[in-house]
Amino acid sequence: MLVDRVGSTGFVQLQAESFQKLSPRQQALTYWLAQASIAIDPINYDQNSRFGLRQKRLLEAIVAHGGAEHPKIVAFTKLFWANRGNHHEMTAQKILPEFTFEELKAAAADALAKGAFASNPYGTPPIRSQADLDRELNELRASLFDPAFEPNVTAKSPQGKLDILQSSANNFYSGVSLADLKNFHEAYPLNSRLVKTKDGKLVEEVYRAGTPDGKIPPGLYALFLGKAAGFLEKARAYAEPGQEPVIDALIRYYQTGDPAEWIRFGVAWVQNNQPVDFANGFIEVYRDARAAKGTSQSFVSLTDQKLNQLMVKLAANAQYFEDRAPWLPQYKKQGVKPPLAKAVETVIETGDFHVGTVGDNLPNENEIREKYGSKSFLFTGSSRTLRQARGFGELEEFAASPEEIAIGKKYGEEASDLMTALHEIIGHGSGKLNPKFQAGTESILKEYYSTMEEARADLMALWNATDPKLRELGLVSSPEVAKAMYYGAVRVTLTQLQRIPKGDTIEEDHQRNRQLIVNYIMDKTGAIQKVERNGKTYLLLKDFDKMHQGVGMLEAELMRIKAEGDYAGIKALIDKYGVHFDPALRDQVLARFQKLDVPAYWAGINADLTARFDASGKVTSVALSYPRDFVKQQLGYASMYALK
Repeated sequence: MLVDRVGSTGFVQLQAESFQKLSPRQQALTYWLAQASIAIDPINYDQNSRFGLRQKRLLEAIVAHGGAEHPKIVAFTKLFWANRGNHHEMTAQKILPEFTFEELKAAAADALAKGAFASNPYGTPPIRSQADLDRELNELRASLFDPAFEPNVTAKSPQGKLDILQSSANNFYSGVSLADLKNFHEAYPLNSRLVKTKDGKLVEEVYRAGTPDGKIPPGLYALFLGKAAGFLEKARAYAEPGQEPVIDALIRYYQTGDPAEWIRFGVAWVQNNQPVDFANGFIEVYRDARAAKGTSQSFVSLTDQKLNQLMVKLAANAQYFEDRAPWLPQYKKQGVKPPLAKAVETVIETGDFHVGTVGDNLPNENEIREKYGSKSFLFTGSSRTLRQARGFGELEEFAASPEEIAIGKKYGEEASDLMTALHEIIGHGSGKLNPKFQAGTESILKEYYSTMEEARADLMALWNATDPKLRELGLVSSPEVAKAMYYGAVRVTLTQLQRIPKGDTIEEDHQRNRQLIVNYIMDKTGAIQKVERNGKTYLLLKDFDKMHQGVGMLEAELMRIKAEGDYAGIKALIDKYGVHFDPALRDQVLARFQKLDVPAYWAGINADLTARFDASGKVTSVALSYPRDFVKQQLGYASMYALK
């Protein structure tokens, strides 16, 4: 449900009804895993910007010490927390404040007078005097207020002479260009920051806490990873059968930073399926323009038994759908290991994990997926909450026909859940690479890999939506569900433009993937037509069969590209169909949404877990509540690192 709003961002309360059905041991496990999630949350702010943690400290100090007197700063801080920094998580563009530098300076001075900055949370530089504060404000000024200073957190289509690394504001690289990496081998490709020293050498600053015996020294983010490892140790005492080695491997990875430990963790994790599950690590590579560095993220999930059968049945039939994939036989897997699949509610989501993620398929490492399979999640709490918050206004405004509206209202929810399930279980887990690329083709397809993979998974959902097998399994109520899915896939190409208020370029991979699919099918088959009525633009799906054919054509080509590492092929496709759009059409879409007055973006407020302990420190009970106060929750998270 919608509980708060700042501009175009709506804040929704996530609920986890399944928590009450857990045993006391499982509830204690959930509590400590949630603490580990909170512990790593600050890392993502630093990954998104070299100024991120200092900005976070400044804004939180003001909000915690007289925030009610500065409503504009509070509103901006809510957006800052929601996006893990001052670049938008969807558009990648900089979020500019509605207050002035002078107003920020006055508010910060007031906070200092009230005792703020007494501690140095997140390892930020100390502020002991007005002179220290003035220096800090001046050093942060451009990062907060100058629209031309580091305008995009990730720039996969950079302007001017700078390359994709130099144009991106994220903090995965310092002084490094793509040319510098030509002959450089990364020992820690997922979990390090690359820095170019004054003498021109490249150095990997490894993310690690260091080992207790001191043999492996602390590295970057040691403060956060060490605290997370401590909470994971406590979670281990309440682990379910088979979870001990999972948690042990993650602790060891956080201590050493060793990629081999991350693989060990992934192998153990993907084979373990318990009611209380979690993800915690450097996982997705979307924020890195070259798709190498993983962002810190976490969630703790509880199996939603009411909807779990959808996932289980699809997973059990993974080989059936693989056999009928529209690509060449040499790219089809044989002996597909059914992926672990589950419908879940989350009790917490932190770091680079956002409420808009309604499905996920992990791990990402191809060497694990090929041998051990994958684990798919349908986040029922998120999808349910977002559907309730959105309503039908968007459908009624942008649907191209009365039939589309009627089918969307009747079958849209079912189609959305099925799309997510097929995307994660059948899509991401499908296909086979050329044997010479068993480690994956991410490093070859670079900045286009993530868009390609998301499109491939969406296309597998669209391809299989019409298969009678789904009705045979009892997974769809009507063939109209496939129509609702197709209508939605076409319509979103229009509606997603509301999320890109500036420019004419799409940077986010999921948005690129959706536009790629529709523009390609429109061009190659004519199944989709752009029509104008009463000054409004619609995308009319004229022929379902032709669209299905177009889905198969593009899916076959994307699988070939992935399997063979064809960089030129994917670059040509995405640059032609997925990157640019007509800004005049975007402006029209924005105006139509403005009349609807519904949020364009969403941020989640997590459930709160409160534990009671006995004299020995053992958890005796855990209570779950729904705070509905984003500011209070985020300041509570900040207190883990001594924000007072």
